[in-house]
This record gives sequence, C-alpha cells and structure tokens, in this order.
Amino acid sequence: MNYGLEGRVALVTGADSGMGFQTATLLLREGAKVFITDQYPDRLEAALRQLRPLGQVDGAPAGLTDAAAAEAVVRQATSAFGTPDILVNCAGITGKQGDFLEATDDDWMEALNTNLMSAVRMARAALPGMRAKGWGRIVLVASEDAVQPYADELPYCASKAGILNLAKGLSKAYAKDGILTNTVAPAFIATPMTDAMMDKRAAERGTDKQEAIESFLKEERPTLELKRRGEAEEVAAAILFLCSAQASFVNGASIRVDGGSVASIAT
Repeated sequence: MNYGLEGRVALVTGADSGMGFQTATLLLREGAKVFITDQYPDRLEAALRQLRPLGQVDGAPAGLTDAAAAEAVVRQATSAFGTPDILVNCAGITGKQGDFLEATDDDWMEALNTNLMSAVRMARAALPGMRAKGWGRIVLVASEDAVQPYADELPYCASKAGILNLAKGLSKAYAKDGILTNTVAPAFIATPMTDAMMDKRAAERGTDKQEAIESFLKEERPTLELKRRGEAEEVAAAILFLCSAQASFVNGASIRVDGGSVASIAT
C-alpha cells in the first residue's frame, strides 16, 4: 500500500520509546522526514541512534509543560526539515493512581497538564504552518480509559477524555483548511509506562512481572478479549494509517487498538 508519505515532515512527541518510537519508525520507513522529542535527553539520543539508519530524522528534548516549549519544538522541526505536515502527540503519563479522595489538586493538574495540555500546546503551535500549506494530519493518543473510566485512575481517565473532545473539536474547526484530526485509543500496551505499572504490581504482590500481567488482565481488564498486552507496533500501524493519504476521508474519528477491552459500542 502506498501511504503517500514520501517527503512529508512529521513531528512526533513522546518518541524516545513505546508508541511514539514505533510511530517514528514506521513513518521513516514510508519516506517521511521525522522530528522527535521527549523530555529525557539521554533516552532521546539513544532513540535517534536507532532511527538514523532508517531515514531523515532529528530531534530535541522538550517537556511540553508550557507554550514556549511547544513553540520551540515546532521551530526546531521546521528548521531541520521544513514546516510539519504531521503532528503525532504521544507524550503522556499515568499520573496519580488509587483512591479518588487521596488525589490532590496537584495530582489532577499534573495529569491534565501533561496528557491534555501538551496536546493543546502542540496543536496550537503546529496548526498555523499546516493551514498555510493547506494539508495536515494531527493524531492524538487517547485511551480506552477515555470512554471506560477506572476508579483508581481518574486523573488519567479525565485527561484522556479531554483528548477525545479536543480532537473532535479540531476536526470540525480545521477540516476546511485540509487538516484532518483523529485519535487512537489504545488499551494496556507493552510500553515503559505499563512496564512500570506491572513492576509495581509484582512488587506489591510478591510475584513476578508475568504473573502481575496475567492477574491484571483477569482482575482489572476482564473485557480485554485478546487476553494479552498489545504491542506498540500495533498502535503505530493505526497511527500511520491516520497520517496517510489513505485516510483522506477520516476526520474526527477514534480508532480503538484495545483488544476488545471497551465493552460498549459507543465512542
């Protein structure tokens, strides 16, 4: 399949590992020029070393916790390869877990600032260049938790519900400018974030990591019908499609990559 991405400029956040890294990999293989960012310089440089043999790639560390950081990343990407045609926002954290009554305002703001506001800032910084080109693709990473909240992850769930609303709003506001905005909604993907969750669970239960994963699937995700963690590459494949010319009539949609975890038919 020809994805029509040869020569396109893509900006991928949260790309030093996991879904962001795999998305950058697939975009490079399709001939896109890719600029990646993440907050840890050493991890980012390690990712760049792995990606450079695949094509034209560069990157810069950024935390995306304020508007100036997001604007700087877009400027750096533009300086490296030209105005971004594609924005994929994978930056995110799990945030505070546990009893709702134990989560402080600061805990809530950390999740909202990192998961939702990083997407707001990046879209706001990237959109003017896309409008000038008359073509763009924005893909934001949501979660099953956005439509199927879990009581012990409410700050994260709320932040991801905000991603769905943000993407839908952008899809209505900028389609006339040739910019399509969509989301992917993963569930329990094998990434450093869920690795940390499972390591913590294993330690708390005095088990190994594999047993922690199996018990989590059984007890916490009984509707995840495939009974396994997803792979970052499986999410990246959906993101690649949404970035491509093949998705030219897909706008305001959310593609679930969740192994059947969301129990309802509603988005």
